[in-house]
Amino acid sequence: MQTHAFTPEILKVLAKNFGESCAAQILHESPLLGYLNTKTKSASRGAKSRGSFANHYALYVVIEDYIKGGFYAKESEVPYSKYEGARFSDLFARQRQLPFGAKLQNHALNSRLNDEFRKYYPGLGIVPIVRDLETQRYWIQEDLLSVEIRLGDGTDRVCNIAQPIIEIIDRYVEVKMAAFEGFIDTCRQIAELGEKDPEQATEFVKGQLQPNVDARVFEIVSYAVLKARYELQSVWLGETQETVEEEPLILYKTGRTNANDGGIDFVMKPLGRFFQVTETVDAGKYFLDIDKVQRFPITFVVKSSDPAEVIKESIKRQAVSKYKVEAVVEGYMKCVEDVVNIPALLDSFEHVISSGRLMSVMNEIIVQSKVEFSYNEEPSSDDDLDADFGIVVGVD
Repeated sequence: MQTHAFTPEILKVLAKNFGESCAAQILHESPLLGYLNTKTKSASRGAKSRGSFANHYALYVVIEDYIKGGFYAKESEVPYSKYEGARFSDLFARQRQLPFGAKLQNHALNSRLNDEFRKYYPGLGIVPIVRDLETQRYWIQEDLLSVEIRLGDGTDRVCNIAQPIIEIIDRYVEVKMAAFEGFIDTCRQIAELGEKDPEQATEFVKGQLQPNVDARVFEIVSYAVLKARYELQSVWLGETQETVEEEPLILYKTGRTNANDGGIDFVMKPLGRFFQVTETVDAGKYFLDIDKVQRFPITFVVKSSDPAEVIKESIKRQAVSKYKVEAVVEGYMKCVEDVVNIPALLDSFEHVISSGRLMSVMNEIIVQSKVEFSYNEEPSSDDDLDADFGIVVGVD
């Protein structure tokens, strides 16, 4: 089993519950703990790495229901096999009460956790969550909670890992929360220094517009830069010649990264341009995004330093190889309205800096980062970005 920076935290929880001599063996023997070990690699990678909270919390809420039902402590009068199961609405509401969970959807509970677990353990034949589609009731696969180990005296011991899993996920969330708060604090400090030391703030933003930066951070920063850049431009519009007026270009973000946005990450008003952020040069993905919006032209913001023409040529080359029919390829290529690469973003940022709008970019990064991580800020005024922020707690 591969170990990483968070593995000692898992072992610490297991040692507390079962003793130090048993911890490593339990981790090695348990597929469920092995899966958690794999899915907690990002704990030491800071706020920019994905937290995978959806799958963690799907597991969390089903096991929590198991414990509350008295099955872990063997307080229940009936065996777990006769338990009627947890209601989907209760589990779904509970996961949205957890830190970073306010915007989670139902996919992990219904399939994604099981599908991913099956990829890691294809020959096991069982998955963590059992559900009844007709009644919408859910259970944890109890066999995965029981781990049998051989003690030093030659006897066997069966360990129930339900409570330790809850503690491990709680600890993982604590680490991720501390990392995120550190990231936000860094943004704040840089923003505060922006007027006194704009060079430091500038380098911070440029550092987030690089090919090796996490996709979510790249999308947030590219949006902040493009929004400020387009605000410097305007168009003249009107229903008649007499009503023509100058209107600024305004860029809107459709939601969080990786959200179900229908193929659109940003929308520009009043021109109605669509923007999609991507970290790949994959013709299949580009054309899928184009199909999602019924062949409406899309500007692709690409996490690449390659020239825009090179990116377009690569897309076309892949398309020709895949579709063979030139008319089909050309139809799709006409929908690639523009390609905004990293050099173009950096050039836009230079224009923003020269216009004195550096702080606008910094503040937007803070706001969008909190949206991304489901943090809610309740400022005393609309422009008070230094107000205390807390975790969104709520249910549908």
